[in-house]
Amino acid sequence: MNWLMSFFASSIGRKWIMSLTGLFLILFLLVHLSGNLQLLIDDQGEKFNKYAKFMTTNPLIKFVSISNYIFILLHAIQGLIIWSKNRKAKGSQYAVASTGTSSFASRHMAGLGIVILLFILIHLWQFWFQMKFGHLELAAYDGYDPIKNLYIPVAYAFSQWWYVSFYVVCMGVIAIHLWHGFQSAFQTLGLNHKKYTPLIRFLGKAYSAVIPLGFAVIPVFFYLFR
Repeated sequence: MNWLMSFFASSIGRKWIMSLTGLFLILFLLVHLSGNLQLLIDDQGEKFNKYAKFMTTNPLIKFVSISNYIFILLHAIQGLIIWSKNRKAKGSQYAVASTGTSSFASRHMAGLGIVILLFILIHLWQFWFQMKFGHLELAAYDGYDPIKNLYIPVAYAFSQWWYVSFYVVCMGVIAIHLWHGFQSAFQTLGLNHKKYTPLIRFLGKAYSAVIPLGFAVIPVFFYLFR
């Protein structure tokens, strides 16, 4: 057990934690987007509210959600630790070389990550906290007990130009973060292969563009057409 703790406390171990938690969060984004896209259905939020009810009451989903919060925290902490150690290493041959050849995303991962973390905290406060603890209006649907109408605060938030702008900018930041992080995670875990790496690189770039764009479309659509 000591060797495992020592491994995860090492530089390589921290990068493994970053990679594994990052891949989990990448998968979570896909699931989250599939639920949020139901906001585009013109049914006054019925399908979205049913989805929100399922996500906050199903025992398995609740376990995954708790894991997700832990992984977000681990990902953020490990990212800041790695960033701090890299800053202290400035002046070394490695640090100089990496600054000259690394991408914008890799050089600014800490700053981009902090912006994303702030967005997540605001997002959780506005929607998850309201769903769990807020006094929302109830909506009644066939076959369901009255459930909290999360669609109302979502629709209100997406009617505010400043929040829509903030949301879209944050999706751009997430896209940049994913662009670097997707491929970097596979590289750190030693999953690179001359036959499959080009495909991984392509999928990473496609995912980094499509998923944030999918999230960004929702508030823009609400603001313009609802």
